[in-house]
Amino acid sequence: MNKTINQRIVDYSKELRLPVFRRDFSQLAKEAAMEGMDYEHFLLQLMEREYEGRIENRKKFHIRQANFPSKMYLNELVRDQLPTGAMEKLPLLERLDFIESGQNIILAGNPGTGKTHIAVGLGLKACLQGYKVLFTTVHKLLTQIRESHSQRNLKVMEARFEKYDLVICDEFGYVSFDKEGSELLFNHLSLRAGRKSTIITTNLGFERWEEIFGDPVLTAALVDRLTHKAHLINMNGESYRLKETKQMMGQ
Repeated sequence: MNKTINQRIVDYSKELRLPVFRRDFSQLAKEAAMEGMDYEHFLLQLMEREYEGRIENRKKFHIRQANFPSKMYLNELVRDQLPTGAMEKLPLLERLDFIESGQNIILAGNPGTGKTHIAVGLGLKACLQGYKVLFTTVHKLLTQIRESHSQRNLKVMEARFEKYDLVICDEFGYVSFDKEGSELLFNHLSLRAGRKSTIITTNLGFERWEEIFGDPVLTAALVDRLTHKAHLINMNGESYRLKETKQMMGQ
């Protein structure tokens, strides 16, 4: 292939947004010539590389867009140190069937037992399988809802929130809400009920959620919607961080 043809291919691949094609065609053409590869096979290999590159970039994009606090993968969990409920349920959950069926997951228990790690790990695996995921703390989510409400563009935020295949709401129970905040959060989370999956991590049992919302009727309604056909996982156990501290003190 002479320089003129090479340059035309580069120009076309730029125009068509084929970065892998542009990057690899010259080297692959040399390999094809040495191996006596026919044109169709050569072109197929180029297109396969472009396709695989796009899939990989889409996965990375989904992970960036999810706004995870850090990358905590499921294979990094010390599973035999998880609370019993998590050890039993995790093999089922990591199949991600709960996303297809629109089921929620509630990880409830004392701090440091792996709730956020499990939630993020499931979210990362979902991103790698092509699902659109959002990670947020409940405090951050409510702040965004309030801002959208005051700017009169709450409908736009709601429409975007409904489209995620999986939403992870972390730290449910660390901050209490006033009446308006409780109602806004209730309405927002109710948008996904029964249709799209939400993972909630909380340090409070359901009997104490009224402390957060202040309204027993609203609390009962939210608990009912979030827990309907949901996976409820008891995460009470000894804190990982406490175990590490004890080990350090022992050393």
